[in-house]
Amino acid sequence: MVDGKIDPWGAVDIGKYDKNFEQFGVKRFPEEWKNKLDHHLFRRGIVIAHRDFDKIVSRIENKQPFIMMTGIATSGYMHFGHKIIVDLVNFFKKKGARTYFGIADIDAYCSRADEKVPTLQAAKEFAVNNLANVLALGLTKKDVYVQSRMPSRYYEFTFELSKKITASTFEGIYGHLDLGKVSANLLQYADILHPQLKEFEGKMPSVTPVGMDQDPNIKSARDLVHRLKYPMELPSSIYPAHEPGLKEGMKMSSSIPESAIFLTDSPESAKVKIMKAFSGGKVTVEEHRKLGGDPEVDRAYQMLKYHHPDDKKVEKIFHDFKSGKLLSGELKEICAEFVLKFLKEHQKKYKKFEPVAREMVFGE
Repeated sequence: MVDGKIDPWGAVDIGKYDKNFEQFGVKRFPEEWKNKLDHHLFRRGIVIAHRDFDKIVSRIENKQPFIMMTGIATSGYMHFGHKIIVDLVNFFKKKGARTYFGIADIDAYCSRADEKVPTLQAAKEFAVNNLANVLALGLTKKDVYVQSRMPSRYYEFTFELSKKITASTFEGIYGHLDLGKVSANLLQYADILHPQLKEFEGKMPSVTPVGMDQDPNIKSARDLVHRLKYPMELPSSIYPAHEPGLKEGMKMSSSIPESAIFLTDSPESAKVKIMKAFSGGKVTVEEHRKLGGDPEVDRAYQMLKYHHPDDKKVEKIFHDFKSGKLLSGELKEICAEFVLKFLKEHQKKYKKFEPVAREMVFGE
């Protein structure tokens, strides 16, 4: 509730992130920033937490440059849940960020099980998909790098970082010493920090938007800054809530295809998934008209909340569904119309960028 009114942007379950706020020093995203930052992911409260983001707000307000660094591990095909991060990257780019978006193919191969990513070649094929999608979403070749094709300085820095963290510290943070995941994490620290090396941008405030499950990597990278001989700002971070999956009780995940709409799904397949998605509607029309639906659990509404750019339209859909005026099937049709239109336009761009992505990944 906000000022006694039903809040259409209040569906994010902050409670499940409480331990991050209480134990690990992550701060709740302040209300005053939500409207100051002109993007629906902020206005609707989808970005829920941060570390030192005030530095970035100040840089934006004063029109000073800053670094935006994030990426994707190429262990599957890209879906709408991943798109949220790219939307934030595009926002920061418009605000003057120097953009570094990593296509993390080595990370994916080292950290994922063999049945998911059996070879580095497989990780690279996923990288082509991910990179083509990122380019189709508006990033440019200059904004993006492929981890396996980085210059030697990046790898030198990764090895330097390996001497700054002990096995016991690593095990204390992650609970294991799987050597593949150790390698992947060292690469992630290098991803977060390398833009501040003199060979790249030099010392400068940076922000990394990631899911809350990636916060241990942010915290570790910040700790490493204190042990390095290089002048660096502590990296800032923001955390959007994970987009709910189409099935009840799960986030959108490439590991569970039925939970996600992939950016290369056919429109027909996407519509079938939406029409089968978990609903917050009542069992009968009569009951729904009388009692109304629950948009906070309805996956079609959540898809619109996370991705539709029009606040007024999404808010109206929220209230119409909540009051019972809008039926579950009608809400799903609205969602399907939006998603299918997006996919048709996006996939035309994807086809254009796929050969560009393949050349960037394989050098072909």
